[in-house]
Amino acid sequence: MELFEKNDKRTHYCGTLSAADTGKRVCVLGWCQRQRDLGGLIFIDLRDRTGIVQLAFDENTEKSVFEKAFAVRAEFVLCAKGTVRPRGDGAVNDQLATGEIEVAVDELKILSQAQTPPFPIVENSTTNSETRMLYRFLDLRRPDMQRNLMARSKISGIARQYFAENGFIDIETPTLIKPTPEGARDYLVPSRVHPGCFYALPQSPQLYKQMLMYAGFDRYFQIARCYRDEDLRADRQPEFTQIDLEMSFGDEEDMIRINEGFLERVFRDFLHLPLKTPFPRITYAEAMRRFGSDKPDTRFGMELCDLSSVVKECGFSVFARCVADGGSVRGILVPGGASMSRKEIDSLGDFVKTYGAGGLAWYKNTQTPSSSFAKFLSGGEMQAILDAVGAAQGDLVLIVAAKDKVVFDSLGALRCEVAKRLEMIEAGRFDFLWVTEFPLLEYDEEDGRYYAKHHPFTMPMEEDMGKLSSDPGSVRSRAYDIVLNGTEIGGGSVRVHTVERQKQMFAALGISEEEAEKKFGFLLRALHYGVPPHLGLAYGLDRLVALLLGTEDIRDVIAFPKVQNASEPMSGCPCFPDDAALQELHLAVCRNAETAQGQANA
Repeated sequence: MELFEKNDKRTHYCGTLSAADTGKRVCVLGWCQRQRDLGGLIFIDLRDRTGIVQLAFDENTEKSVFEKAFAVRAEFVLCAKGTVRPRGDGAVNDQLATGEIEVAVDELKILSQAQTPPFPIVENSTTNSETRMLYRFLDLRRPDMQRNLMARSKISGIARQYFAENGFIDIETPTLIKPTPEGARDYLVPSRVHPGCFYALPQSPQLYKQMLMYAGFDRYFQIARCYRDEDLRADRQPEFTQIDLEMSFGDEEDMIRINEGFLERVFRDFLHLPLKTPFPRITYAEAMRRFGSDKPDTRFGMELCDLSSVVKECGFSVFARCVADGGSVRGILVPGGASMSRKEIDSLGDFVKTYGAGGLAWYKNTQTPSSSFAKFLSGGEMQAILDAVGAAQGDLVLIVAAKDKVVFDSLGALRCEVAKRLEMIEAGRFDFLWVTEFPLLEYDEEDGRYYAKHHPFTMPMEEDMGKLSSDPGSVRSRAYDIVLNGTEIGGGSVRVHTVERQKQMFAALGISEEEAEKKFGFLLRALHYGVPPHLGLAYGLDRLVALLLGTEDIRDVIAFPKVQNASEPMSGCPCFPDDAALQELHLAVCRNAETAQGQANA
């Protein structure tokens, strides 16, 4: 190996060189993508985070330099000095940004050698994710992964600049906090100096950013790390990042205006695309009724149609009994969907069962119709259903009968699944939507009580306040979500800012005065000292970046993500601490749990 010295500093990044640099002497640094030995001619593709440039060694190259080039292998770290020159006739590579030129090397240093990597360092790797996560430091060398993380950095920079221009102050909030209910399990951190006591990692900076409004900072901004101990999926991680906002002396219109401006800036500066504002808005109730989802994808149709009144007295007992029992019968129309095979439709039936539906009723509207239920109906009853959904020849009708929640969950997911399978979604299209007036509370059948739909500091709609004690499930909140292509990328609400209203909220949630004092005493105390009206919003930065880059897995935009079981294979965390550390923390660990963890890691 050779030493990296003061005069070995980079003059250019590999991917930035062009024909305009012809004749310049340059120093480039990076990794060998590949080496090609053509006898008296050697080419090395040198890679850094900006791209690749070709290094050339020929009969004019000093023998010792040529011999070094001969010894180079993939992923060796190199320092190369030489002169930029045009490539020879017929050697231009139109697929490479630097394809018109090469560097004729006269000095070469091998700064570090490398073993053969466990997978190729190339774009769009087909290597299984387990191997990629184990060798994440190599996976992150791949050009597409590097572009993803640099894109994330750029979007974060746009956010910082935009919100600073609009008067938001960047303030950090604590990472070790008091556990407070936020809707998911907390990650707990034991305190050494307070034996038996625990901090929580914040699920969001919620109460601290509200305290900053109480303190008079007026507009707050933070790119904040957050933590939730919940099951993982493609768009969820136990630790994630929010673009977090709070502002005083404003209302929903101000918050929407500020954030539509932010998204316009992101699309202009990052994607170089114009956005048409204002974005459409619909209420939660309308979103559920039309799309079966509070984060609807509006890039295609297939809206839900309520067939309950049409089938409540029909001859098909499954439909009629469902309506009589307080459920609903709803369907979607798939244009041209009659071309789907019976096997494909059966798989859709299996799909809705995962959402609690008992099955999927279907009707192919063709010259010779076929159906799973038409034989139980009269001709007039079947025609009434077709008329209600607006079916034409060649269409497919899909129907679910169940309690409203199951119907909405099933059909809301089904319309998206069908759109993907039939390729109904226009590529490169971005549909934004504000969803407003969410329910303030939601009832948990298992626990027999209400929980806050967002969090217990959300302001109810003033006109619904009278129902907070008599009919809490019908109370709407001053909450809003911003949805992009069927994914919630951000959400927020107007906050409660009086002690009387906050106590009413706690009472509606079944939180006693004693419990409220124990968990939120500092909040209630602060509310006695002149709190301004305020509201906020937080974006999921990981989700936003993934959507803008067109990837469905947020692990593609996170440097060191967790895998499905919330572990991080590269470093091997989580792991058991040693006995000395446990003693300092006044903790004991069940050793059979340690054995189970060892088996899981193995």
